[in-house]
Amino acid sequence: MPSKLVKMKKYFIITHWLVSYLESVIITICFFSETCTLPNNDKGTCKILGECEAVKKIFDKKIKTIQDENFLRDTNCGYEGKTPKVCCPESEKFSCLTPNSKPGECVNIQKCTHLAEIQDDPLNEEEKVFLKNSVCAGPEENSVCCGPEVSSAVPAKNVPVTCEQSAFPPDPDSDCCGLDSSVSDRIIGGTATGINQYPWLVIIEYAKLETSRLLCGGFLISNKYVLTAGHCVKGPILEAGTPKFVRLGEYNTTNEGPDCVSKSGGQPDCNQGILRAPIDEIIPHPDYLKPNNIYGQHDIALIRLRVWAPRTEFIRPICLPKMDYTLSLPANFKFLVAGWGVHYQDFEYRIFETSEVKLHVDVPYITREDCQEKLRNLTDLYILSNGRKVPVNVTVWNGQLCAGGVEGKDSCKGDSGGPLMYEKERKYTAVGMVSYGSSKCGRQDIPAIYTNIYAYLPWIKATLKE
Repeated sequence: MPSKLVKMKKYFIITHWLVSYLESVIITICFFSETCTLPNNDKGTCKILGECEAVKKIFDKKIKTIQDENFLRDTNCGYEGKTPKVCCPESEKFSCLTPNSKPGECVNIQKCTHLAEIQDDPLNEEEKVFLKNSVCAGPEENSVCCGPEVSSAVPAKNVPVTCEQSAFPPDPDSDCCGLDSSVSDRIIGGTATGINQYPWLVIIEYAKLETSRLLCGGFLISNKYVLTAGHCVKGPILEAGTPKFVRLGEYNTTNEGPDCVSKSGGQPDCNQGILRAPIDEIIPHPDYLKPNNIYGQHDIALIRLRVWAPRTEFIRPICLPKMDYTLSLPANFKFLVAGWGVHYQDFEYRIFETSEVKLHVDVPYITREDCQEKLRNLTDLYILSNGRKVPVNVTVWNGQLCAGGVEGKDSCKGDSGGPLMYEKERKYTAVGMVSYGSSKCGRQDIPAIYTNIYAYLPWIKATLKE
């Protein structure tokens, strides 16, 4: 029988090794009540490692996957003295999401018949990719997320099977970006979208103490990255909370399960529910909020997801521009803006407006010269300086573009960080991103300012990594 000294040494080594996992970004949220949320969104209780058999089994694995290591790192929920504590699941079962966002359980692959059959004899490359993306963090060796049979778990209808999973944006000339499956007529003017329209739209979840809030939007540009506004991840907004998760496949933010709407004839049309993807890294533009910047300059950021975004009818990337579309637009051209109506109003008073469901609106393009003239006398845009509201002199530079200025139609009815979309033959390209505008949205002859995505393509491409 090992001596107490040997046991103490082993415990010290385990504790010391675990600390190295817990030095990085903490995604698990733990509160003074000792309750916590695991990286897979299961509920748990904060305990020291030795008292949590489920997490200790992952720690004791001889061969750990990347998913296991990320789970151990992200399950920290505090310390007892110098001993790290982990978020210990309340249930012995580890829940997970399959590669196409269906609920499953993280188990040894031999306990999941249909995935074990794929491992023994994959029929095609698509099944190989599905199996690879099914690996999950669990207490058993060779853990996979076991959900529905593969025959019903393959990518949803109308999704090209030739689109490879990648952290880099798809070729804009391919069918791997910018396509949605909506067949409903588009109704414009701040109205609800079809449930599967704009599947690249995401909404960012912020955490502060025991609360979470939905404050900004963004859009999926690959299986791993989201684009959003710089002011959504840096600056005053962080006083309201820290970005922790990105919701993919969202429609109705107040509903926890799959969302449904009624089709013509009264039949339900439902999505698959959301994928709540943990944020791995936040990368604001390095020059955002630098002293002496033009207001709103470099208002752009990348969010890297900890998990791969699946490709389904409700989750797909939008195309990035291959040219500056503003150089050749026809007269009276209209862009599209969509989101949940989350709009920065006044951080001094913490006032935000939200919509429960995804909305969209069309907004006319305004040249930079006309925009500058229209905004020259704008007097209701302020920044906080030493506790005082200081008026902003608006300057529109070549990294920005303008749209709007129609009574009752504005990006205020979309999301900060959401896309300004160019649509041609039902294919969508993100040409801009909601940045800022008048504090009173939807005013006649007062357009809104958008970050020009094309101007930042070099930075985006240089920043992405597989």
